[in-house]
Amino acid sequence: MDELTIKDVAKECGVGISTVSRALNNHPDISPETKKKIMGVIKETGYVPNNSARNLKRTDARCIAILIKGITNPFFSSIIQIVETQAQKKKYAMVIQHVDAYENELDVALQLVKEKRLRGIIFLGGAYQHDKRKVEKLKVPFVFCTIGAVQETGKKTYSNIAVNDRIESRRMIDYLLDLGHKRIAIITEGTEAESVGQLRLEGYKDALTARGIAIDERLIYEVEDDEDPYSMENGYITAKKLLDSGVDFTAVFAIADFLAVGVCRALHEAGRRIPEDVSVAGYDGIPIGEFYTPKLTTIKQPIGKMAEKTIKLLFDVIEGKSGHEHIYFPAELVERESTGKPNN
Repeated sequence: MDELTIKDVAKECGVGISTVSRALNNHPDISPETKKKIMGVIKETGYVPNNSARNLKRTDARCIAILIKGITNPFFSSIIQIVETQAQKKKYAMVIQHVDAYENELDVALQLVKEKRLRGIIFLGGAYQHDKRKVEKLKVPFVFCTIGAVQETGKKTYSNIAVNDRIESRRMIDYLLDLGHKRIAIITEGTEAESVGQLRLEGYKDALTARGIAIDERLIYEVEDDEDPYSMENGYITAKKLLDSGVDFTAVFAIADFLAVGVCRALHEAGRRIPEDVSVAGYDGIPIGEFYTPKLTTIKQPIGKMAEKTIKLLFDVIEGKSGHEHIYFPAELVERESTGKPNN
């Protein structure tokens, strides 16, 4: 097999790219059996990990890093594939670094720069507000991808590529309101998190306020598991709490498709029909939404275009071809089977 990639190894092992990354980086969050299988395939195929930047001479190291907060999120997998492909074309090595929920991604980046000779960094997921001093300490070019806001003070220091999460979230709620829904629940991340979840919650509130509908805090449910906030299990558990509360609602907006799938399962178990009894909408546009039953109405991010622009921009900044940019891509509201007019 010529020019083996991390994707090839993942396919051979029957696991995700992020799992192979954890094995290569000796991350504790992987079972010994899975790690042994992955390392065995690597040995058999002769694959040389693209993230082995330590094997490059420091004088000519050509290496970039991807820092991922939320490595279990399948939304990031296609970004990683596109970035790796483009990095290989440029003959760059690539480090994939998992950032735990409790860690500050800039702290992780600063430590990584000390350990490896990096030319640039891409951040996937994480917060949209950062300590200005830490931002200024990071001396290599970096791009925030899928993180939908930027501080005014950082516009010349780094780039960001995203959709406008607040506006796109509001668009989804406007759509549900136009269908006739007035009691719309939201499954969101903790309100203390300065993440896209917070921006999507603000968009939810914006839409209701603009229509003169009072914000009912009983319809706002935060997931409890901060380690993996956008998981199907979190959507399921949180939706069960919403159902058990007895509060009246005719629609649920989950701020990620994986959460929405969990919400659908909880509704099915409770005997609620989708969309006849409750409409369900998600966000991201990952493939599972198109193949789940019912097919999921969602805000679809143009992830391929965002990934391509991210890696191109990073290399342009590294090579001095351009300065930093801050770009919002338009998303698409995809109407499928999980939403409809309310019964009452």
